[in-house]
Amino acid sequence: VITEHVRPTDTSGDLLTRLAFAGSGLLAATMDGIGDGSLKPVPQPAEGVTLAPKITVEDARVEWSAPALRVDRVVRACTPAPGAWTVFRGERLKLIHLGLLPERTELAPGVLAVGKNNVYVGTGSHDAELLWVQPQGKKPMRAADWARGVRIAPGERLGQEH
Repeated sequence: VITEHVRPTDTSGDLLTRLAFAGSGLLAATMDGIGDGSLKPVPQPAEGVTLAPKITVEDARVEWSAPALRVDRVVRACTPAPGAWTVFRGERLKLIHLGLLPERTELAPGVLAVGKNNVYVGTGSHDAELLWVQPQGKKPMRAADWARGVRIAPGERLGQEH
């Protein structure tokens, strides 16, 4: 039996890589066992089987009114594909990595605050820190570099179409 723990900062891509590596060895050992007769295949019972629907691009849209932990989990679950996203000044902004902060709430959901080397965003529970983003048509970058480039005005927020 192989177990794989989900670490606090794992993305779906991180987990897939580890599971693929572990699974390849398990698959080879299983095939060898079936081939030499030391393992016997057993059909999976139909009872209790469920299907997980594919995550869509719309599922990957971040709702800033959700609690910070949910926002973090959406970003991690959708990275690298289909890619968690929000809207800033009418354009998509891909969210690659964010950090959860101690429970302090200063910002309304989606409102941005920029420090010298940090970008904070409000959620439904408490503030989070944007660490890596990817503006539409650009390469991934540190959120602080993105914020300096777009010159965020006080009170600007993520998630608004206009």
